[in-house]
Amino acid sequence: MFNVLRAEPKTTFEYGPFRIRRMRPGQILPERGDDAFGPLSVIDHANLEQGTLVKMHEHNNDEILSYMWRGSMVHEDSAGNRVPLSPKKLMMMNAGESFWHEESTPLVSAEMLQIFIRPRKANLEGRVQFMERRDGPKQNAWTLIGAPEGIDSLLEIRQAIYIYDTRLDADTTIEIPTHPGFAQWLYVMDGEMIIGGHTLAKGDAISDEASALTPATATKETTLVCFLVYLDAESVLEGTISGKFGNVK
Repeated sequence: MFNVLRAEPKTTFEYGPFRIRRMRPGQILPERGDDAFGPLSVIDHANLEQGTLVKMHEHNNDEILSYMWRGSMVHEDSAGNRVPLSPKKLMMMNAGESFWHEESTPLVSAEMLQIFIRPRKANLEGRVQFMERRDGPKQNAWTLIGAPEGIDSLLEIRQAIYIYDTRLDADTTIEIPTHPGFAQWLYVMDGEMIIGGHTLAKGDAISDEASALTPATATKETTLVCFLVYLDAESVLEGTISGKFGNVK
């Protein structure tokens, strides 16, 4: 049976010029008793108005994907990078033992996901990676954005998680990525789709721990983000964000 996690306005909070809807992806499988979906701990769907500044701050033991869907954001960090992010340039921050960064939107507003993953081990080297793609998400085909160490992908995640995205034309049907032993967590970043008899709109997610999701059909132009997660992966609970949220059985 497919489990659906609907967008909940009550989980949204505002702080000055930005608005965040915080998701606990494990709530899609209530029988597991864990607000984290394995090592996939927290997903923030964020809207940042032009002129937003999140001042320099530290992260420890978080693997953080900044997935830009619309607009742009400037990233600055303790390694000396100052990089504009957009749907054509994504970022993975492997915070490890320590990493500092700052975010701002000096030119335009932005809409994005900030995805917090529990790493496999504490106090690894802090670093940052960038992924460039000239045209943004592929149309009607999946892009592998990030994958575990040793897998050929653009961004390396120090955990047993694969992340894909796609942009679908209206009335397009697509198979959902799979990997043996990994559970799927499919998110509607924007648009609307029908899958397994369910209609999902922007901000909704669907999963099934036991079996593969059926193909999805977009009813209008739709952007999807798909996570494949090894639910029982060894992970640490010391992250600034990823370690704070969710219960462990």
